[in-house]
Amino acid sequence: MARTGSYCRAFYAREFAGFDAWRPDLSRLRTGAEGTRSALEDEDVLYLQEDFRVTDGVYLDENVVFADAGPGWREFCAGTLGFAPPAAEEAEPAAAAA
Repeated sequence: MARTGSYCRAFYAREFAGFDAWRPDLSRLRTGAEGTRSALEDEDVLYLQEDFRVTDGVYLDENVVFADAGPGWREFCAGTLGFAPPAAEEAEPAAAAA
């Protein structure tokens, strides 16, 4: 059964292409109305999940096209894409108060 996470954000596929190691697994793309898809178009919408995986759809555990969670990917997501899951944002004020 498909699971939704607490947070994801939609981006155009072209926005991920700025990451040097961006190599989406095209075999994991959702099937479209025309049948199996074998390519991403710049205007295709993908979802960056709270765990930094990229999915073709809103579900956390389905159609995962990219799963690099290394520090370089996280830096790209935070710096270039401005991605900050709410859990990370909430942890900062609590840490500052301690």
